[in-house]
Amino acid sequence: MDAEGLLASASINLGLALVALSLFSLLKKQPGNAPVYRPRRMAAGDSGGGLLPLGHGRLTPSFRWIGAAFRLSEDDVLRRHGLDALVVIRLFKFGIKCFTVCSVVGLLVLAPTNYTSEGPDHIRRSNSMELFTVTNVARGSNRLWVHFSCLCFISFYVVCLLHKEHKEITRRRIEHLKYHSKRPDQYTILVQGIPKCPDHGTYGCYVDHFFSKHYRSYQAYQIVHDIGNIEALQKLASSIEKQIKRKRETRKCTFWQWIWFKFTSEAINICSQEEKLKDVQQSIRLMQCENMLKQKEVQVAFVSFKSRMDAAQAAEMQQLFNPLSMVTTYAPEPTDTIWKNLAIPFWRMATYKLGVFVAAFLLTVFFTIPVTAVQGIVQFEKIKRWFPPARAVQLIPGLNSVVTGYLPSMILNGFIYLVPFAMLGMASFEGCISNSQKEIKACNMVFYFLLGNVFFLSILSGSLLDQIGESFTHPKDIPSRLASAVSAQSDFFITYILTNGMSGFSLEVLQFGLLTWQFLKVHSVGHGEEPYLYGFPYYRVVPIISLAILIGVVYAVVAPLLLPILLIYFLLGYAVYTNQMEDVYEITYDTCGQYWPNIHHYIFLSVTLMQITMIGLFGLKSKPGASFATIPLLVLNILFNEYCKVRFLPTFHHRPVEIAKQNDELDEGVGITEGDLDNAISAYKPPWMRPTNLESSYVQSLIRSAAA
Repeated sequence: MDAEGLLASASINLGLALVALSLFSLLKKQPGNAPVYRPRRMAAGDSGGGLLPLGHGRLTPSFRWIGAAFRLSEDDVLRRHGLDALVVIRLFKFGIKCFTVCSVVGLLVLAPTNYTSEGPDHIRRSNSMELFTVTNVARGSNRLWVHFSCLCFISFYVVCLLHKEHKEITRRRIEHLKYHSKRPDQYTILVQGIPKCPDHGTYGCYVDHFFSKHYRSYQAYQIVHDIGNIEALQKLASSIEKQIKRKRETRKCTFWQWIWFKFTSEAINICSQEEKLKDVQQSIRLMQCENMLKQKEVQVAFVSFKSRMDAAQAAEMQQLFNPLSMVTTYAPEPTDTIWKNLAIPFWRMATYKLGVFVAAFLLTVFFTIPVTAVQGIVQFEKIKRWFPPARAVQLIPGLNSVVTGYLPSMILNGFIYLVPFAMLGMASFEGCISNSQKEIKACNMVFYFLLGNVFFLSILSGSLLDQIGESFTHPKDIPSRLASAVSAQSDFFITYILTNGMSGFSLEVLQFGLLTWQFLKVHSVGHGEEPYLYGFPYYRVVPIISLAILIGVVYAVVAPLLLPILLIYFLLGYAVYTNQMEDVYEITYDTCGQYWPNIHHYIFLSVTLMQITMIGLFGLKSKPGASFATIPLLVLNILFNEYCKVRFLPTFHHRPVEIAKQNDELDEGVGITEGDLDNAISAYKPPWMRPTNLESSYVQSLIRSAAA
C-alpha cells in the first residue's frame, strides 16, 4: 500500500468519526432520543439528567461528554458498575500507558533509524510506507542492534506494566469481596450430582441430611427443578398483557398508528387475547404446584450457610468418595444464573462442548474466504497484472487509493462485527450455568478466532498473494518469505486500526441502528418511551481491544508509525465506553474481576509473539547475534507468566478463607440477624416459583370484569 492509500483511509475514517461524534453530541441532547442514549439513567429514574432547555446549546454539537468521561474516577466506576467494568476501563488505560511510551520510542528512535537506512532500491524508489519499517534496514546492518535495544525496553516495560496491573486488580478484588460481603453468593454454593435419599427417594432429603451432619453452619437448601417451558409461558403471558394494554390505548391514535395495529398481530380481538392470557396463567399456576414440582426435581441444589468461611470451604472440598457425586462449586449471582441449564447432566455437557467446538471450527474455516478476499484487494497491484480489466479502477482519480486503503479494512471490520454475536450464540449451547461464564467463554472464543483469522491469516494470505509465483518455483524459501510478510503487512493493520477505532467507536456511541428503529417506532407506532436497555457486551469489547494491543505490541519494533494511531485508538475508546457504561449499558452481573486472568493471558501472548517475530526477522536480516540474544527475553517472559500463575491467579479462582473469616467476625460484632441469612437462600428462588402476574391488579381486573 502506498502513502496515498493510507492517507485516503485516514481521511475517510477521520471524516466519518467527526460526523458521527458531532451527530451524537447533538442528538443526545434531544429528549426524544433518551431511550437510545440514556436508557440506563431512564431505568434508574433519572431520565431528565443532562438534558438542556431549548436554546441553551441543545442544537449545537459539543464534546463535553469526552471531558466528563476522562474526569470519572476509578472509584466511581467501581461503585456504580462493579469490578468487571473497572477491568475494562483499566484495559483501555493499559493501552494508553503502553503506547504512549512506545510511541515516543518509535517516533524518536525507530522511525528515524528505519528511514535513514540504506534499504532495498525498490523501496527507496516507491512511495511506500515501508520506508519507516524495519524492512528498509539493510541485511547485516549494525542498526539492527537499535531495534534489539528497543525490543528489550518495550518487553520489560510491558511486563512491568502488566505486573503492576495484575497486582492492582488483585488488590481491588480482595477489597471488592470485603465491600460486598452481604452478597448472597458469598453464603451459597451450588451442588451438582446429588444422589437420591435411600429412605425417602428424593434429592432434597439427601442434601439436607448430608450438610446438616457435616457442617455446623448449614442454613438451608433450594432444590432445582426441570421446569420445561414455564419460562416461555411467562414470557408469553407478559407479551399478551402488553398487547392488551396497547390495544386499549389505540382508541386515540394517528393514521400511521392505526395502520400499524391493523396489519400486525396486535389487531387480534382483545377478548380472545384476554381468554388466552387466563389460560396461560392457569397453566403456569398448575406447573407451580407442589406436587408437580416434586416430580420435576433434578440432581442440583443451592445450599446456603450461616458462615462465609464454611461456604468457601464447602465449595473447594470434595464431598464424597465419588468425585462425580455431590460436586460443589461457588454459586453464581442469582441474577446471573441461567436456570434452564442447571438441569443439564454432566454427560450431555461434554457432547455440547464438542458440538460448539465443531461449529466454531467451521465458522473459522468459512471466515477464511472474506479475509483472503480482503487481502486480494490490498494486493491490488498484483491483481492488475493477473486480471487486466481491474485497471479500469485507475480511470477515476483517487478511486485506487480508496479501494486499496479504506475498502479492505471496512469489509473486514464489517465481518468482524458479526463474529462476537455468533460466538455468544455458540457458547449459549454449551450449557453454561451463568451468563458471566457464557460471556467469558465467548470472549475467549472471539479472541482466538480473531487471532487466527484477522492476524495470522491476514499475514499468510497477503504473503502468498504477493509471492505465489516465486513460492512455487523456490519452495525452500517459503518460510523466509512468510516471515518477511510480517513487516510487509504493517500498512494493512494501520488501516484496520483506523477503521476499527475511528469509525467503529464512533458508530458504537452513535447507536445508528437503535436510533433508526426509535425514529420509525415513534412515527409509526407511537410507543417510543421504553428504554433500550442491554447488558454491557464484555464478549465483544474485551477481545477486540485485546487484539488491538496484540497488533500494537507485535508491530511496536517492526512498524513504529502504527503506535501513535493506537494511542488515539485507546483514547477514543476510553471516552466512548466510559460514556456507554454511564448512560447506555446495564451492568447485569459482577464476577469480581474474572475477566482479568484472560486479559493477562492475551497480553502475555502478545509479548511472546513480538519476541518470536523479532527472532525470525533478525535471522532474515542476517543478524544471528540479535536472534540468539532475543531468546533469553522469551524465556524471561515465560517465567514471568508462570510466576503470575502462582502469585495472582489463585486469588481469582478461589475466595480467601482469611477474608471470609474477617467478614464473619465483623457480622458477629454488629449482630447480624437471622433475616439477613434467610435472604441468601430466598435470593436463589427461581423466577418461576415466585408469584405470577395473575396476582397483579391488572389481571385481577380482567377476572372481575369477566365475572361481571
